Amino acid sequence: MVSLVHEYLMHAVYFAPRGRRRLMALGSSISQRYLSPLDKLIGFIGDAGAGKSLLIRGMFPGLELTNDDDGINVRPLPLLEDARRGFFRSRTYHVDMRFETAFTQPYEIAEAVMQAINSEHRVVVEHFDLLYPYLKYNSSILLGIGEEVIVTRPNIFGPEPQEIVDIVFESLIYRKMAHSAEDITGFVLREMGLEEAVEHDDLKHGFVLEFNEKPNIDLEEVEKQVKEIIQKKRSIHYYDDHHIRVGDNIIKCTGPRLHVKNTGEVENFRLVKEFKWDPINKLYTIAGLVGPVREEETPDHPNQFHLITGEKKRATKTNF
Repeated sequence: MVSLVHEYLMHAVYFAPRGRRRLMALGSSISQRYLSPLDKLIGFIGDAGAGKSLLIRGMFPGLELTNDDDGINVRPLPLLEDARRGFFRSRTYHVDMRFETAFTQPYEIAEAVMQAINSEHRVVVEHFDLLYPYLKYNSSILLGIGEEVIVTRPNIFGPEPQEIVDIVFESLIYRKMAHSAEDITGFVLREMGLEEAVEHDDLKHGFVLEFNEKPNIDLEEVEKQVKEIIQKKRSIHYYDDHHIRVGDNIIKCTGPRLHVKNTGEVENFRLVKEFKWDPINKLYTIAGLVGPVREEETPDHPNQFHLITGEKKRATKTNF
């Protein structure tokens, strides 16, 4: 069954969830579904802060990342050091191309990668698009992370890394806006006396908050208060691993590194003016949206919003 998945996989698309736990869980799921022991070169594409490192940690538990958001920088780079010695000590190596090119010429990294692969070792490369012009061949499996996580197994006809770049870099802003709007909405709900949401799910250009009981609040008033905060253009900063600072307020957050710089960058925020009931999980939902109004988004048909719970895969059209 696994061989058939690998043979016929064109691409799979997942919503990119927020927070360490959910991103790492998605990485683990992707690894189980699509990764083969024979895959020697794994490429990741995404802007800074998109969550590449967390996805890698989920896919490759225990892998030493040579550069990550926690400020860990491993020097000298183990891959280069072992390539120069002619002896590879690790089964799997990690390279952050954007970071390493400040110290090493890209062609040297490409040579070390090829040497490791030819010696039957695996190399995981962040910012694979920066390595590709020097390597001259594509990765075994290529992942892009923006608003969504794209998983593809390229062949000689593509997709090229730049195609993934064009998709995920453009879409990341909507994920940042949605996460910022979600945290502001959560703050407003708590100020109204509502308990924390028990689950957080995903929506195209938006977010979903889920509650055990139907909230006794006016969604029009919630939207009004959130918009007031947005319009004040309050700065948004990382505070610690569990909080952000919005203006003078410290707000709980499970993904504090992935936000717009100030609330004014959240475009066209609105709430779905109806509490949706999830009969499977038996939860009431509040859905919020940002960015352009979609064609299917009409007040008379709120059930046309396509909700994704947990890690369910969503079919989508892409450029490849």
